Amino acid sequence: MSTDPESSVPASGGAAPTDQSNAGAKKRSPSDFLKAVLGRPVNVRLNSGTDYQGVLACLDGYMNIAMEQTEEYVDGQLKAKYGDCFIRGNNVLYISSQKK
Repeated sequence: MSTDPESSVPASGGAAPTDQSNAGAKKRSPSDFLKAVLGRPVNVRLNSGTDYQGVLACLDGYMNIAMEQTEEYVDGQLKAKYGDCFIRGNNVLYISSQKK
């Protein structure tokens, strides 16, 4: 196990050390990202490969998601449109923001 302090994350939950090239950049956590995209268009990819695009209405700590104006895409093809959509968090592979 490496004891180099630059390659480890503190067990106390503090911020990991940064290298000099990122010294001026502000770090964002996944929680910060999710707060920033609430009410904005997002793409949600499921473990099955299905994509849902719509406006992120809300989500919880289990990543259960509520979306509005949702479109379902399977293999890149539009399959259905929903007014509201609820996705169970254990099915979510990732959430990404969309360009407006």
